Amino acid sequence: MISQTAEYALRAIVYLAMNPGNAFTTQQISLTTKVPAAYLSKVLQSLVRARLVQSQRGLGGGFVLTKAPDKINILEVLDAVDPIQRIRTCPLGLKAHGTTLCALHKKLDDATAIIEKTFADTTIAEILARPTASTPLCEFPSQEGRTACACE
Repeated sequence: MISQTAEYALRAIVYLAMNPGNAFTTQQISLTTKVPAAYLSKVLQSLVRARLVQSQRGLGGGFVLTKAPDKINILEVLDAVDPIQRIRTCPLGLKAHGTTLCALHKKLDDATAIIEKTFADTTIAEILARPTASTPLCEFPSQEGRTACACE
């Protein structure tokens, strides 16, 4: 559905959103998100170019979100690193079809449009606020009922 690059970008954004106002190095983010540091560095630079993340130099420097988590939607993050591909013209290159998609490709594009809208309508804050049996980037509760979370 989404690329590994997009997954990595979402993990980084969620991590930063879980720790608002704090700057984190690539190494710190990499450790918790389980994204290889060298690859994460490239992902973070894409997020900086998209103005979703800011890089701060010097002592206490690192990466921070540029907007509140309720102002960042999933689609923005995906668009920054690996945009969803819509079907605009016939994937087979049939000239007679052009931009008039056949029933198959129209249905596939309609499904993609629904996914795209869902991602556009879902903020990072909503993801963090949605109650589930687990917390993003954190281990499941242990046998003793305590939660081991690298975000704490």
